[in-house]
Amino acid sequence: MATFISNSPVETEAFGRRFAKGVSPGSVLALKGELGSGKTQFVKGLVAGLGSEASVTSPTFTIVHEYAGGRLPVYHFDFFRLQDRQRSRREPSDVDLDPQGLASREAGYQSVVRLGLDDYFFGAGLSVIEWADKFPELIPEQAQWISFEMKSENERMIATRDDAIRESRIALKPHQMK
Repeated sequence: MATFISNSPVETEAFGRRFAKGVSPGSVLALKGELGSGKTQFVKGLVAGLGSEASVTSPTFTIVHEYAGGRLPVYHFDFFRLQDRQRSRREPSDVDLDPQGLASREAGYQSVVRLGLDDYFFGAGLSVIEWADKFPELIPEQAQWISFEMKSENERMIATRDDAIRESRIALKPHQMK
């Protein structure tokens, strides 16, 4: 596992810019980490690093935002509210019948599947999924998992399972399909 320590949102965004140099068409980045851990800041840097001037925001209520104008189109997903949004539409009696939220999870799963994820994941762009760990079964095998951990108010540890983050703290290795 390789890690990068960020001491500010500016550093996290700068890391995303550098990381963008190593992504290629069809790359999928699966991000996980608690609220405020830097996932969206990282995506802002990725989008800018690919040459787009798009304003990046978390797609929490729309599931996906598309950013064009750079070297690659970026498909920015956010799975955070899928269960919660579906649960809020349930009838109170459903809660008693489904105490573990399985119906809610299935509804969230179907919402994502209807997006046609394969068209994004295996297309000509970069797919970035925040809260990917909520639906790991939907994440393609070739995805590069990146975790964001809050170490203190300002410090974040960003880690990936492969060696895309080098000791020099600059990610330059292209994403490799498995």
